[in-house]
Amino acid sequence: MIVKTLLSICCSILIVSTVEGQEKNQINDPNEGSHQLMNERVSELMADRVGFKKDLVLEELAAINEMEELEAKEDLMFPADELYGSHWANDWVDPFRGMKVTYPDSCVIDCSAFVFPLDTMTRVTSKFGPRRRRMHKGIDLKVQVGDTIYAAFDGKVRIRKYERRGYGYYLVIRHPNGLETIYGHLSKFLVNLNDVVRGGQPIALGGNTGRSTGSHLHFETRFMGQALNPQDLIDFENEVPHKDTYVFHNVKINGRKSNIYTSSDTKVVYHRVKSGDTLEKIARRYGTSINELCRLNGLKRTSILRIGQSIRCNAGIEVAATNNTVEQPKTVEKMEVETANVATTTEATSDPEALGDTEETPIYHKIKSGDTLGGIAAKYGTTVQKLCELNGITRTTILRLGRSLRCS
Repeated sequence: MIVKTLLSICCSILIVSTVEGQEKNQINDPNEGSHQLMNERVSELMADRVGFKKDLVLEELAAINEMEELEAKEDLMFPADELYGSHWANDWVDPFRGMKVTYPDSCVIDCSAFVFPLDTMTRVTSKFGPRRRRMHKGIDLKVQVGDTIYAAFDGKVRIRKYERRGYGYYLVIRHPNGLETIYGHLSKFLVNLNDVVRGGQPIALGGNTGRSTGSHLHFETRFMGQALNPQDLIDFENEVPHKDTYVFHNVKINGRKSNIYTSSDTKVVYHRVKSGDTLEKIARRYGTSINELCRLNGLKRTSILRIGQSIRCNAGIEVAATNNTVEQPKTVEKMEVETANVATTTEATSDPEALGDTEETPIYHKIKSGDTLGGIAAKYGTTVQKLCELNGITRTTILRLGRSLRCS
């Protein structure tokens, strides 16, 4: 009995001591509750601040995207305004007709967004250049009446007209990159005047209207009213641009200002025809092919060369000479004083027997976007026919990206 009483007293003393200790701790740290509350408030404020920053960043990104969209829309509403200004004529293909035009010394044109205007197999029926005593300022592509025609780039329709003795039903679209594209001999329009169109959008149906001897699409590329050879910009065999950007330079020919442009930072090379010159001799001299000379000058293999005539010999790239060295581009003034003896020397050095039996290491070229057989041949100083023989291909073979072509 006495033991039970003692145990009860001890337990009571321990309980009282514990309660007193808790009360003392509360007395010693009276601000513990307020500290905890402050920490919770700070955490909430930090979370709110992070959320506010995120919202601010999202708003700024949205504003930037909105600004870019507005600029893109403005470019489409007023395409190439910095080049053409207020010249938005709906009557003439050349918006500067009858005016004196100041052309920029150079202009970079973005061709990366090009869309081929046809979805059928491409066949060129007539090239850019002189034709029956008049200048053919575009390229003709075979289509059937009713085939869909597509816009080559984003742009705005400047002309939608009918011309009985010329284009027939035709469209002119101005693009933000500075080009204007023309689509002629159409049978039906699918867009209206001043419509904004996107690259690849159906704009018309192919036809045989106007001055035409068969159903085809007459396709032109113009820069500030001046007709450019579409084949200088576009590889019609592979239906892609030669390069993503095309650089134009306003150059002089025979001392006169001319609106002829080249797609390179180097000057275009011309040859002044002399007595005894032939297309074969000129092609061999400048490391190119007869077909390339004909393409660049709108000639045929049977064309008669006039003494004093200027022949364009390259597309604005450095031409590889037949002795495996790179010939620097020459100006027309320098070439006027050259004699026919140089051509004779070139012929001698290009003769395989004169070079001996030394076996050279084969040279290969990896196909990149925009490459063509003509461009590769000019780059390595050979001909398209030689490339075909070395690689077992034909002129119409589609070049696959990444493929290696033997060039020598």
